[in-house]
Amino acid sequence: MANPGYGKRSTPDQRPRTAHDFAHLPPREAAIAAYIDRLPDSADISVKTLAKVLPYGQCALRTALNRLQSAGHLRRGREHLVAAEGSARWITRSWFTRTARDDDWWTAFTRGDVPKDQPPDAPRQTRSRAFVLLAALGRTAPALSLSQADCASLAPLLTEWFARGATDAAVLQALTAGLPTLVHHPAALIRRRLTTKLPPEPAPAAPRPLRVLECAKCGVPGRPEALPGGVCGTCRGDTGPARPAAPLVAATVRTLAAEVRAAMAPRGERPRV
Repeated sequence: MANPGYGKRSTPDQRPRTAHDFAHLPPREAAIAAYIDRLPDSADISVKTLAKVLPYGQCALRTALNRLQSAGHLRRGREHLVAAEGSARWITRSWFTRTARDDDWWTAFTRGDVPKDQPPDAPRQTRSRAFVLLAALGRTAPALSLSQADCASLAPLLTEWFARGATDAAVLQALTAGLPTLVHHPAALIRRRLTTKLPPEPAPAAPRPLRVLECAKCGVPGRPEALPGGVCGTCRGDTGPARPAAPLVAATVRTLAAEVRAAMAPRGERPRV
C-alpha cells in the first residue's frame, strides 16, 4: 500500500468486471492492467513496486503503463487538496479505470465532472442466410443491387428455397441467369423469379421396410427381437416364460411368411450345409 493519500485511485461509474476488459491490449499490457484492476484503492502502483511483484523489469513496466495511458485506462497527475486546518498541498495521483475512456472524458473528469457513459449499442440482429445472400447479390450482378428494405422483404421468399434444399449456387444461377439488358426494378424482378422458379418440395422419404426374420432352425417367422442369435426360443430349448414380443396380427404373419417363402427355393431343394 502507498502512503496515506497516495496510490491507485479508481474512477467512478465503471462497468462491471468481465473476462474481456483488456482483450484489446497486447498480452503484457493486458496482464498488467488486469493485475492493477484487482488492487484496492491506495495500493502502490509505482514502477518500482510493480517490478517487485510482476515478472517484468522497470523499463518494461514504464513502457506498459504509458501504453495503458494511451489506451485510456490510466492517467497520472496531481490533485490539489485542502486540509481541514486550511493548509493546502499538491499530491500525486494515479487514476485507473478498467473501462477505457477517451480524451474528452478525461478532460471533463479533470474539471471535476463525471461524464456518464453512453449505454452500449443494442446488439445487432443476426442476419439470416437469405438476407446475406440477397445483400451480396450486387457483387455477382451489379444490376441486382438491393436496398436493406428490399433484402428484408425478399428474405422470407428465399428462405423457402433453402427449406426445399436449394444451395447458394442454385439460387444465384436462378436469379442472375438471362437478365434483361436493362433492369428497371431489381426487387420486382427478383421477387418474380423467387416466386415462379421456386423448386418443388423434396420427395417424401421412402417408407421404412417391414421385415420379419425366420428362425435359422425351424423357419418360423418372428420379430427380430424375439430371435436372439437368429434362433427362436423353442429351438433354443427355453423352458421359462416366453419373452414378451410385440403382437402380430395373424393375417399379417401369414402374408409376410408367404412372401418370404415364395422367394425361397422349396425346402427339399435347399443345399445342405
